[in-house]
Amino acid sequence: MSTRRNFLLQSALGLAATSLSPLATLAHTRRNEATAAPAGKLPVGIAGYTFARVDLDHGLAMMKRVGINYLSIKDIHLPLNSTPEQIKTALDKCVAAGVNVYAVGVIYMKTKEAVDQAFEYAKRVGVPLIVGVPNPELIDYTEEKVKQYNIRIAIHNHGPEDKLYPAPKIVYDLIKNRDSRMGLCMDIGHATRAGENPATAALTYKDRIFDLHIKDVTAAVKDGKAIEIGRGVIDFPALIKALNKIRYQGVCSIEFEKDMDDPLPGIAESAGYFRGVINTEAHA
Repeated sequence: MSTRRNFLLQSALGLAATSLSPLATLAHTRRNEATAAPAGKLPVGIAGYTFARVDLDHGLAMMKRVGINYLSIKDIHLPLNSTPEQIKTALDKCVAAGVNVYAVGVIYMKTKEAVDQAFEYAKRVGVPLIVGVPNPELIDYTEEKVKQYNIRIAIHNHGPEDKLYPAPKIVYDLIKNRDSRMGLCMDIGHATRAGENPATAALTYKDRIFDLHIKDVTAAVKDGKAIEIGRGVIDFPALIKALNKIRYQGVCSIEFEKDMDDPLPGIAESAGYFRGVINTEAHA
């Protein structure tokens, strides 16, 4: 198996060739089709919560520094009640930075009104995917909105302390027989802490995994802490093998939750390692 140094070196060599706009269409217009990954290449993105303590301008600058061009934008940076002018301003900044806003979220939905707001927000932003957490009693209503808006929802798991969706299996069992536009945003760090192996989960829930939040953790237990990708316990080569096997069509969005006041070094290290694994497995 290649070493961590090999992974980082391969990523550095390949960074210059990274496309600034892997998808043909940016998020100014609504896209109903699924996000398509370039042939043989898993796209790397950023989950907006990574930038919870920095503004959008600084977050986009960090993305440019590390050559990451996909963003799931959080309401921290683009509030749910944003005006058309505010949405246009934020999206213009993303376009100028070469960043594709491919989803919104994570959005929490505890009432029907919150579900309505989330779908109307996604429509106004012009994205085909909501990363969200509708309460279980709202799943029927959420399915109605998926059909009405033709916008997919990826329900996010939040680990063993989460009373709603601690692990991907809970989400999958709830939506597996519903509209095919209802799926999972699998947070692999939280899944690991909840006792699920991300690679096995990817193979098991393959038809319903729409998005991934990529992180590493120090231990596969409730108290495992967020850490730079490659320094923890998650088997990333196994995960990439699984994603390649199922021909995963979504984005692998890094959600870096350590040192959030200054996330750039951790994002850079995590992206370098993760890309290195992708490159290694592509040539295995």
